[in-house]
Amino acid sequence: MDRVDLNRLPEDAGVLICGHGSRAEAAEREFTELIDGLRARHPNLRLAHGFLEYSAPNIHMALDSLRERGARTIYAVPGMLFSATHSENDIPSVLTTYRARFPELTLRYGQVPGLHPHMRAAFAGRILEALELDRAPAPGALYDTLLVVVGRGTSVAGANADVAALTRLMVEELGFGWGETVYSGVTFPSVGVGLRTVARLGFKRIVVAPYFLFSGHLIGRIRAYAETVAAEHPGITFAHADYLRAPPAVVDAFAERIAEVVCGEVDRLPDFAERVARGEAHVHHHHAEFQPEGHAHDDAEPHRHDGHSHDHHHHHHAPYRHIRHPLGPRTMVDDNLCCCFMRQLPDDVIA
Repeated sequence: MDRVDLNRLPEDAGVLICGHGSRAEAAEREFTELIDGLRARHPNLRLAHGFLEYSAPNIHMALDSLRERGARTIYAVPGMLFSATHSENDIPSVLTTYRARFPELTLRYGQVPGLHPHMRAAFAGRILEALELDRAPAPGALYDTLLVVVGRGTSVAGANADVAALTRLMVEELGFGWGETVYSGVTFPSVGVGLRTVARLGFKRIVVAPYFLFSGHLIGRIRAYAETVAAEHPGITFAHADYLRAPPAVVDAFAERIAEVVCGEVDRLPDFAERVARGEAHVHHHHAEFQPEGHAHDDAEPHRHDGHSHDHHHHHHAPYRHIRHPLGPRTMVDDNLCCCFMRQLPDDVIA
C-alpha cells in the first residue's frame, strides 16, 4: 500500500499503538518488539504506545508523551487482533475523554489488523513452520492433516466469527483436509472439547495453531490441553504452531493500518460517538486515566512496579449469554487444567 510515506508525516503528527497489557513480562517485551519494528521501518515517525491495563505506560500517559513532543494530530491504532470490547469501546472511550480535556488536539482512530492479508501471511508462516515446510505444499499433500485454529474467544459474536473465517481461509489456501475453530475462553467450543472432537475424525496429523499476537498464560494453557489430548491419542501426530509475535509481515500490517487512518480512509471515533448518542456505548473513565500517586480515582489505584507507575482498575465485560454452553467455557475445568478459572467468575458474568 503506497497511500502515504509514514516517514514524511506533518511535523505535528503523532501515532499511537494501543495495546491491552499483560501481567506476563514476555507479552510486554514482545509488544515492544512490534513497536521497535515500526520504528526501524519508519525512523522519522513520532510513535508512542500505551496499554489499557496491567502494563505501563498506559494510553493516557502515551497521549501525554505525544502531546508534549509537539503532536497536535494523533492517529491511534488498536494493537489487538479483532474488534471486540476493548477495541470497540474501551480504547475510543479513552481517546474521547482525552480529547475533551485537550480540545486543541485532533484524534483519529483506526482498525484492528484482523484478517489483513499480511496477518494471514504471518499466520500461514507459523503453520508451515510447525509442519517443517518453507512453502505451501502441492495440492493434496495435507489432505491427511487437520488444522485447529485457536482464537481468544470473546462475548462479541463478530470477533469469534472472524476467527472461524480465518480457519477456512487457511484450510483452503494451504490445502488441509479439514479445519476446526476452538477458543481459549468465554465462548465455545473450548480447546479441550474441540480437540477431543476432531481427534475422532480419523486424521493422521493435527496442527494446533493459536492466532494470538503475543505470549501470556493462555498460550501455556492451550499447549497443556493439546498435550493432554495428544497423550490420549498416541496414533495421531500433533504439531504445535507458534503464536505470531512481530515478524515483518505483522509490522507491515500495522503500518498499513496506520496509513489508512492517516489518509482519512478510516476514523472510528465518529462511529463510537454515534453509538454513545444512541445509548449503545458509554464513555467511561476507568481505563488508562493515570493519576499521580495519592490522587487516584476510586476504581483505579496506581502502584509501583518495576520502576514505573501504572493503574489497575475494575475490568468489566458484558455478560456472555452462552457462558453455560455444554461445549463452552465451563469445560475449561476438564482434566484439572486451570480448574479455578471459570469457577471464579463473578455471578454477573455467568448469569
